[in-house]
Amino acid sequence: MSINVKLDVLMAQRKMRLNELAAFVGITDANLSILKTGKAKAIKFSTLCAICKALDAQPGDLLEYINDEKNPT
Repeated sequence: MSINVKLDVLMAQRKMRLNELAAFVGITDANLSILKTGKAKAIKFSTLCAICKALDAQPGDLLEYINDEKNPT
């Protein structure tokens, strides 16, 4: 099981660069990059809300649950 972060797709659709979004959200470019690449272990709701506001998106537009287990219980 994993969560796929689709931030790069939304940013491309909105023609928004990483540094622009980071400035709007109030986090560093490095931390936003970690989230964008799917390497983040957690995200604050306040950060998620700010990203949704900046990209005019819903949390479900940014995050996707992937059930990659071969034998689910």
